[in-house]
Amino acid sequence: MATIESVTLEVADPTAAHHFYTAAFGLDAQIRLRASQAPTTGFRGFTLALTVSQPANVDSLVNAALDAGATSLKPSAKSLWGYGGVVQAPDGTIWKVATSAKKDTGPATREIDEIVLLLGVEDVKASKQFYVGQGLAVAKSFGGKYVEFAAEGSSPLKLALYKRRALAKDVGVPADGSGSHRIVLVGTAGPFTDPDGFAWEATSLAPASS
Repeated sequence: MATIESVTLEVADPTAAHHFYTAAFGLDAQIRLRASQAPTTGFRGFTLALTVSQPANVDSLVNAALDAGATSLKPSAKSLWGYGGVVQAPDGTIWKVATSAKKDTGPATREIDEIVLLLGVEDVKASKQFYVGQGLAVAKSFGGKYVEFAAEGSSPLKLALYKRRALAKDVGVPADGSGSHRIVLVGTAGPFTDPDGFAWEATSLAPASS
């Protein structure tokens, strides 16, 4: 089964971005950084979502991100599905921090249960078939609205597809954008570029072709 193993964010200042992600979220292995000056404007077509176990953990991570220099796009609040907030990192990447729990069950921590990379695509069904053809296994599918692919083993990193305009609305930004996505996916399925222009690179653990 093909999987996504990490993501590389293309940023103007990798050193500054590393300081931010360490201070805000404590991320290292699943998020890599690469210097890039590729032109990009507006919504880049993706968001990264951090799933946690309780509202207090949402607040802890969101507040740490804001203290480290992030901008609030949606303040943390209750909703029908749980509790969450959205911030934009100094490098422009949009992050959603959320939980399905309505109440706290313990002291606040910054523990992250899983990371979901949500790609905003024009045609969810077509992109789903493309990724199935690349060897990814579908874990959840809701027609033409949302698809989530299976992660390998205990990996906390998951890949999901969402309608681009719906994704932009969910995180509180206009859907328009152009230029580089400023993200590269790394996994056993690469290298290739998907129908919406998201590029994959092959993991170093991928088997060599004979």
